[in-house]
Amino acid sequence: MENKEKTFLGQPRGLFTLFTTEMWERFSYYGMRAILLYYMWDLISAGELNITRTTAASIMAIYASMVYLSGAIGGFVADRMIGARPAVLFGGTLIMLGHIVLALPFGVIALFSSIGLIILGTGFLKPTVSTLVGSLYSENSRNRDAGFSIFVFGINLGAFIAPLAVGSVQKVAGYHWAFSLAAIGMFIGLIAYHFGSQKNLDPQFLHASDPLNSDEIRPLINKTILGIAVLVIAVVLMFVFGWHSLSAFINLLTIVAIIIPVFYFVLMITSKKITSIERLRVVSYIPLFLAAVLFWAIEEQGAVVLATFAAERVDLTWFPAAWFQSFNPLFIMLYTPFFAWLWMAWKKNQPTSPMKFAIGLIFAGASYLLMALPGLLFGTAGRVSPLWLVGSWALVILGEMLISPVGLSVTTKLAPKAFNSQMMSMWFLSSAAGSALNAQLVSLYNSHNEVAYFFWFGFGSIVLGVILICLSKPIHSLMKGIQ
Repeated sequence: MENKEKTFLGQPRGLFTLFTTEMWERFSYYGMRAILLYYMWDLISAGELNITRTTAASIMAIYASMVYLSGAIGGFVADRMIGARPAVLFGGTLIMLGHIVLALPFGVIALFSSIGLIILGTGFLKPTVSTLVGSLYSENSRNRDAGFSIFVFGINLGAFIAPLAVGSVQKVAGYHWAFSLAAIGMFIGLIAYHFGSQKNLDPQFLHASDPLNSDEIRPLINKTILGIAVLVIAVVLMFVFGWHSLSAFINLLTIVAIIIPVFYFVLMITSKKITSIERLRVVSYIPLFLAAVLFWAIEEQGAVVLATFAAERVDLTWFPAAWFQSFNPLFIMLYTPFFAWLWMAWKKNQPTSPMKFAIGLIFAGASYLLMALPGLLFGTAGRVSPLWLVGSWALVILGEMLISPVGLSVTTKLAPKAFNSQMMSMWFLSSAAGSALNAQLVSLYNSHNEVAYFFWFGFGSIVLGVILICLSKPIHSLMKGIQ
């Protein structure tokens, strides 16, 4: 239901509560992520973490994948068990505990314990926050895309400040104090959410939108036990055959991250709880999902490949490598007012969602073609101007502005009623699948194949963007009236 009294940038008041909550959650996450790769390098150098830097890069990628993949669990629990509002509070608490653990000086044990807590907590928080934003608007509200653009601006305000603040604290006081700052950020977000949700969010979201029936509980328990058993058997077999290295477990998680979205699409399309129109809308979402997977495979490399490039190949005279992570959200904040105005002002003949996705892929590809140039022009042995990284982020974020807020919005529009939060989880599963692919691909990056790495990623993205342009009309026809 859309609130007639609009007090936050012309939007429902509930948007301010969710904007603030997500801003501080992203501050905590991106502050931690800006220095985590370098922290693992430090543990490797100290002999506490017995892996290579290449494996550390794969850990960063699979970590991001599992963070988004856990949304499948969080979305289900929110829809069927506890409701969206309690899920956000529970998830934020786990995230805060994860950062607190990482702030403790317990090395590798704290590192992997923190990873587990933050993965699970983000799974509860991320899809449900976005679902609550969507609930503020009617299905075809003209303010919907603008509202999601403002929401994404909040995400990136936190993400922009975080590397600057956390990176500075790390440089002055060390890693553990820097991780403490991330924990404080999540605590502030929890306080803002607790008080704001009571005033501005619909009480119906205190309860499950599609609660489990009594006859569904036992099958769910059986399926859960079966899933755990399959995972345990897989792990046991890996040890039996000698596949028990960290890289082998990363490969297993990559397979899981790809299989789960396929399972969810089959589940929704074959469900008796959705109408024929809802089923066609889910089918129309599949090519958009695949396009998003490729986009996030490029965009999510910012914290791994581009972070490595920043540390090893860029002149760091002016500021530390961690600060480069702020350019991604900085450009989003610069572009968001323009795109929010554009979608509000462009009343007729606005590009369809599939067309926006296609153009976004082309921009993402161009960002990597640009990154191929410094190695091509100056070689890959020395350091180059930071402007190459700035230009690359400027291009990829143009693509993100055409994919991320639009993707969030179109996901809530195409979601079947019985799968609200779970459909939102599908959007984050596109990031999970893209990051899972990265866990395999980032290990290929090094100074010797730098030019080829960036070129082929960029070229492939542009080609697929052109293919999506050709398919945009039939995809849009399957959306059945959703703009």
